[in-house]
Amino acid sequence: MRFLLSLVLMVAAIAGAQAQQTPGPVGAPEGVWREQIHWVPLDIAGTRYLLYARICRPAGEAPARVALIAHGTPAAAERLGMQPVACNGAAARWFLDRGFVVIASMRRGHGATGGYCADCISRCDAADYFRFGLESARDIAATVEYAATLPFARPAGMVLVGQSAGGWASIAYNAMPHPRVTAFVNMAGGKGGHQQGQSNSICQPNLLIEAAGRLARTATTPMLWVYAENDSYFAPSIAAAMYAAYAQNGGKAEFEQLGPYSNDGHRLFFGPGGSAIWGPLVERYLAGGPAH
Repeated sequence: MRFLLSLVLMVAAIAGAQAQQTPGPVGAPEGVWREQIHWVPLDIAGTRYLLYARICRPAGEAPARVALIAHGTPAAAERLGMQPVACNGAAARWFLDRGFVVIASMRRGHGATGGYCADCISRCDAADYFRFGLESARDIAATVEYAATLPFARPAGMVLVGQSAGGWASIAYNAMPHPRVTAFVNMAGGKGGHQQGQSNSICQPNLLIEAAGRLARTATTPMLWVYAENDSYFAPSIAAAMYAAYAQNGGKAEFEQLGPYSNDGHRLFFGPGGSAIWGPLVERYLAGGPAH
C-alpha cells in the first residue's frame, strides 16, 4: 500500500511539473498569508528547469524582507511526494509573524519539480559532498534571483534557512557569490545521514567533514549553525567535526549544540514547539550587527 501511494504521488508530481510550461505564479493568492504557487526558472547549460515553490506573504503591502527555506532530502520513495513548507506551519509562521515573505522552493528531483536529483547520493562510494552542495546551491540561487523580481519582496537583505540537506545547501550557497543574501541559518545541516535507513549511520563521514572545510574557504558571511543532542542523522560528534573543519578553513559561524528535542533532534526546525527553542537564537543572530 505504501509503495502504491508513493507511485501515485510520483505520477501526480511529474504530471504537475510537465503541465507547467512557463515560469511565474499559478492562480491568485489565497488565505490570510496570500499563499500562492510559483514556478521558478533555473537555466543550466541551455536547459531550463522549473522549480515548484510556495510563497507566503505577511500582512501589509510594503515590500518585505525575504526568508527562503531550503528543505531536506528523504528516502527516494518519499522524494517526489514532498511539498514545500506550509504557510501555517510553525517554521513559516515564525518568519511571517515577524514581517518576512517566506519562499520555499523544491530543488530538482524533489516534489512537483520532478526530474533528476542532482544533489542526491546514488552510491556511498561516489559521495561527492562538495559537488552535491554546489548543485543544491544552483537551485537556491535561482530562487533568490526570482524572489528579487517580486514586487512585494525586497531584492536584498534576504535570509536563507536550510534544514538537513537544505542546511548543507545553505553552507554551499554561502561559498558562492550571494549579494542578495545577508544571513544564513543551518538547521541540522549535512548530507549522507541514515545510510541504508539506519539511524546514526553516515555515508563516508570523513568526506562530509572534508567538504565542510572546502566550502569554508570561499564563504564570506557569518552563519548560525544549530544542532540538537539527539539528532539521529548528525550526532554531536559529527556536527562538531564539521564545524571544526569549517572554522579551521576560515568559515565563520556561531555553533549552537542544543539538548535533546522530542524523540529525534533532527526534526527540531519543523517540529511542534521547535520555534520556541530555535527562535530566540535566530532572532539574536539576525539582530547581530551590520553583517546580518
